[in-house]
Amino acid sequence: MKKTILSLLTLPVLGLSVALADHHKTDADNSARNERDRSGETVTSFDQSNEQADLDVVQAIRKAIVAHDSLSVNAKNVKIVTDATRVVLRGPVKSEEEKTVIDQLAKDNAGGRRVENQIEIETKD
Repeated sequence: MKKTILSLLTLPVLGLSVALADHHKTDADNSARNERDRSGETVTSFDQSNEQADLDVVQAIRKAIVAHDSLSVNAKNVKIVTDATRVVLRGPVKSEEEKTVIDQLAKDNAGGRRVENQIEIETKD
């Protein structure tokens, strides 16, 4: 009887361990991805220029993205970082279509800057 109860109690723990092991894979929307930003090799919000023209470009791109009704919440929250020569897009989206739409909206509002699309597509569990 004690072995049966003990066995029943350990099943959920084993299941949780398996679930946690599978979840350890880093998804595109997982905050653990931010660890790579600490290396200084990737563009982050700290790289954002404070020149008014650059801020205006970020604002125009963000407005265009937010106004697009078909985009998911994650897509509407992609990171947009600009400087005098480029716009960098980063973050997770649900599909290739969202990635393409955001890329085009950025290009339409980039003010002649080059657009670097580093957006990642979320993996399905």
